[in-house]
Amino acid sequence: MVAPVDPSPRRPREARDFPYRSELLASLSALILLWESPGLQSEILTSSGEPIDQPAHSALRHLAAGQPMRPSDLAQVMGTGPSNISKILKRLEAAGFIERGPDPEDTRSTLITLTSEGQTAARHIYDLGDAMIAQVLATWSPRDIARYTELTKRFTADAIAAAEVMRREGLTHPR
Repeated sequence: MVAPVDPSPRRPREARDFPYRSELLASLSALILLWESPGLQSEILTSSGEPIDQPAHSALRHLAAGQPMRPSDLAQVMGTGPSNISKILKRLEAAGFIERGPDPEDTRSTLITLTSEGQTAARHIYDLGDAMIAQVLATWSPRDIARYTELTKRFTADAIAAAEVMRREGLTHPR
């Protein structure tokens, strides 16, 4: 018998919430939704005493990984619209974390880059991520962490390569 599912939106999703045939895909879905949840991220940031809101954290994280960026590209990777990204960027600019400059490839566009203060703030965000994963893995043995890390790196590389093929050729449907 399947255990009843708690319908509360505050309950983290679990693998059993996703009707995939693949237990791996169901587990990954639960993990991604948990880790990427703006609500959970906001709660963690608030309880950690962070002065920057969750959308600003997300923007800094993306900028640190791929700057400079056009505002439209940042909006796309954050899954938001132009109006919202404009508000986020105004807050980051007022805090001295970003600056806008001309896009040499398109004079109608601007590029967003991190200032030195923004780079420090972004580094702090990655430090928080390191602290989060350390807390999750606190009871794991070094050997288990190393093995899981190697398998995750392999899975990530294979997933990126497969995504490129799927972009070009579409999804191969099982027969």
